[in-house]
Amino acid sequence: MNHLVYIVMDSCRYDSCLMADTPNLDRLGPVERRYSYASWTSPSHYAMLMGMIPHVSPRGVFASEVYKGEFKRWVDRLGIPGLSFKTFVPELSLPKVLKSQGYEAIARMSLPVLNPYTLLNRDFDDYRLMENHNDFAGMVREIAFPVGRTRFYFLNLGETHYPYMLTGDGLPHISGVHGVLKGLSGNSTVPASDEQDFFPADEMRRLHQQQVRCVEYIDRLLGELYAKCPPNTYFIVTADHGELFGEDGYFGHGPIMHEKCFEVPFVEGLRP
Repeated sequence: MNHLVYIVMDSCRYDSCLMADTPNLDRLGPVERRYSYASWTSPSHYAMLMGMIPHVSPRGVFASEVYKGEFKRWVDRLGIPGLSFKTFVPELSLPKVLKSQGYEAIARMSLPVLNPYTLLNRDFDDYRLMENHNDFAGMVREIAFPVGRTRFYFLNLGETHYPYMLTGDGLPHISGVHGVLKGLSGNSTVPASDEQDFFPADEMRRLHQQQVRCVEYIDRLLGELYAKCPPNTYFIVTADHGELFGEDGYFGHGPIMHEKCFEVPFVEGLRP
């Protein structure tokens, strides 16, 4: 069986990934354009942990056949014969299925809406919300593969989430809706503003470029993670949803019906 490392770059747009210099991600395979099942963090993660990865959008086929094909792909990814949609029902839980095959299921989350009190935690052996939502580096330091044990790591990365900034790298702090997230984490007593001025076009472009830089930062750490993983480690790197940077008058994600909100990067393959 293959170890599995499943990385979700929160809010990362497909074109942000293409614009970034990502030599380590490129070693894994070509980045595909796929689509999230939801436009917000929580429901998207629920779908992924059901075993439903971001999907393609083929025409002229029955949607049910697409589902069946995606569930069968777990056979190729993990080297476990016989996995199918029937393996996942009735619970529809990827960590539960993998634990039944002898995996240890470990999750590290960055966004407070994915905290351990949510149902997402139910089938993991070890599930933790990181103290800092920009701590992929800390996750990489923790990851280990003890001899004789097979592991499934599920990692939610906050670096690519608004405000797309990295501690200590000189990127300016941009006030705005991230105050709501700080309030959810319990680390701030300052109430979020009820009103937020819409960013002008030049600020939108700057925010988009910051997300690109954060992808490049993640890519550097991805190289360090490869070095820690056994050769039989299978990687999935994707996003939970996209982001709007002013297109058609939108910013952000969630209650927005726009292709850029659902369009995500997707790449998978064995550790290079």
